[in-house]
Amino acid sequence: MDCLEVCKEGKFEEDQDECTLDGTVDMHGRPAVRSKSGRWVAGIIILLNQGLATLAFFGVGVNLVLYLTRVLQQDNATAANNVSKWTGTVYIFSLVGAFLSDSYWGRYKTCSIFQLIFVIGLVSLSLSSQLFLLNPKGCGSKENPCGSHSSWKIWLFYLSTYLIALGYGGYQPNIATFGADQYDEEDSKEGLSKVAFFSYFYLAMNLGSLFSNTILGFFEDEGIWAIGFWASAASAFAGLVLFLGGTARYRHFKPNGNPLSRFCQVLVAAMKKCRVHMPQGGEDLYDESNKESSNSNRKILYTHGFKFLDRAAYISSRDLDYKKQGIRSPWHLCPISQVEEVKCILRLLPIWLCTIIYSVVFTQMASLFVEQGAAMKTTIPNFSIPPASMSSFDIISVAVFIFIYRRIIDPFVGRIKKSDAKGLTELQRMGIGLVIAVMAMLSAGIVECYRLKYADKECPHCDGSSSLSIFWQIPQYACIGASEVFMYVGQLEFFNAQTPDGLKSFGSALCMTSISLGNYFSTFLVSVVMKFSTVDHLPGWIPGNLNRGHLDRFYFLLAVLTSIDLIVYIACAKWYKNIKLEGRFEVDDEENCEV
Repeated sequence: MDCLEVCKEGKFEEDQDECTLDGTVDMHGRPAVRSKSGRWVAGIIILLNQGLATLAFFGVGVNLVLYLTRVLQQDNATAANNVSKWTGTVYIFSLVGAFLSDSYWGRYKTCSIFQLIFVIGLVSLSLSSQLFLLNPKGCGSKENPCGSHSSWKIWLFYLSTYLIALGYGGYQPNIATFGADQYDEEDSKEGLSKVAFFSYFYLAMNLGSLFSNTILGFFEDEGIWAIGFWASAASAFAGLVLFLGGTARYRHFKPNGNPLSRFCQVLVAAMKKCRVHMPQGGEDLYDESNKESSNSNRKILYTHGFKFLDRAAYISSRDLDYKKQGIRSPWHLCPISQVEEVKCILRLLPIWLCTIIYSVVFTQMASLFVEQGAAMKTTIPNFSIPPASMSSFDIISVAVFIFIYRRIIDPFVGRIKKSDAKGLTELQRMGIGLVIAVMAMLSAGIVECYRLKYADKECPHCDGSSSLSIFWQIPQYACIGASEVFMYVGQLEFFNAQTPDGLKSFGSALCMTSISLGNYFSTFLVSVVMKFSTVDHLPGWIPGNLNRGHLDRFYFLLAVLTSIDLIVYIACAKWYKNIKLEGRFEVDDEENCEV
């Protein structure tokens, strides 16, 4: 009896290879054998791949604004806007990658193709910089900016950077989900490993960015751009080779077809039957049989709520006529599993919207925290601390709190619950992340109050104008790092667990788009604050000279907005209902939705 027959009959013997139960297949499309695929062998390959790819991406992104000002001779405002557009484009491309992955290519093929595009973009940037843009030779430092460039050289630069954005953006939401695919959540041991994987995935991402922010950032800040870019290209290429090397070991979910058409079919079918009298419960709704189903994904079971959509699965007299003819119009009758897919996404949206305000807090680390640090005492004997390097304390905090959560908090909560269930649920952890984010903003605001107390109000440039040491920023960076462990890791786990098998990459893309919208909303919020705080010729809360402003008030405003967001989030989490998959371990919905 082969593995496929064993899986179908549910018979497993001790001396026989056991198949996974979540519907994953191997590279040949056969049911994946548990002992020969996935698990930590594949997981470690993907973690290393993620670390190398993140190193490569931030090797370009961390100092891109300096490259634009020193090499391409752009002014600060233009360079900042161009970097914002580029960063936003990365997250937009994440939706493209998620769509192609879930619909047609599958996660492995999507990751491979976009990583190749990523490598091509990095090589192109390295070549164009070394051969054309770093002219005259040795230019690009703060003391020695480069000269002007012809338009085709500048276009070559933008083509290279947007290939990088396309490659990394399309790859990023899929690699996290593909890594989670290597663990069968229908198996209790592998289910725990899957939860641990997301923590280690986020840690690998932070360690990669730490190397970029320190080692590569130092070379680029000194004007040695070519070495920094070539190191990024080499790292991305090594990651691609490593990823392809694990091909035989990976588990796969088959793509499920275009989700947009499936969503539209449910909405159209429900509206066509808007006047139909629906029976109570979900007993008479159309349930697609296994023979009709074209994919191996687990079926979503019926849940109450969004009753209007149930009409799409109601079998009317017209549908009975079609059934006699052996025809089913997907625009008039949809299986209840397809209806539940739409319900799942609708339930996720309020939770997702609540994460955007947190992303506003998170983005301050790369903007206002740096400006605040630059206005503090940054020197220790014979050494000047770059304000942006303080983000290293955020990365250290992430590493420390991942260990604390995995080894201390999670087991402790599990013992209190006195059950075999994991400790804190994803929704509870995201709520804790919001609480710590409030603490981070309060800490930043208090530090700013004391920075202003020891500042020279008449300083024209405000760099290092306060005698307060930059090391007082450590608590706010540490709080941001701790909040990331609870919010972003919990968010990755939550969206992966609560999206249907055919939309897992879309779930990961939601995490990335919340960061993107957080950036945009932060820009909007700063503009509004400056408009209302500069009336009557006042300098405003965030002027060029921070010593004449009130950055502390902006931090306290973010603390208030995050507190309001926390209240809304708790209400949404209480309302949320977990997805129900056929064959999944029984989970107490109320316990999972507790905050």
